[in-house]
Amino acid sequence: MLVIEDCQNSRAVTIFIRGGNKMIIEEAKRSLHDALCVIRNLVRDNRIVYGGGAAEIACALAVSEEADKISTIEQYAMRAFSDALESVPMSLAENSGLHPIKTLADVKSRQLKENNPRLGIDCMSKGTN
Repeated sequence: MLVIEDCQNSRAVTIFIRGGNKMIIEEAKRSLHDALCVIRNLVRDNRIVYGGGAAEIACALAVSEEADKISTIEQYAMRAFSDALESVPMSLAENSGLHPIKTLADVKSRQLKENNPRLGIDCMSKGTN
């Protein structure tokens, strides 16, 4: 429960945490600390890396595209690197209970079609368009 009382332009706040036992209270404190650190980091530098393997998929697509332009044996190394990058989103999809190959193919297709490197596995699991 969140209660905010008489807090116009306040520079300090008190967070009161209650729980059923000490372990729950400590876990709530850790979670709150993590959330506050995320906010602090975004205030310091508002650049973000999108999740769900979006960066890995975008990089894999870019490396694969560059591999198409090479006719030497280095093309095989680039394709292997591209495949290795796809292991992260594949694992995310599998751990989310999704079909990893189909989900990865769908996200790659959408990234290419929409020219949107921010799309990741999480957008597929939530059913967003």
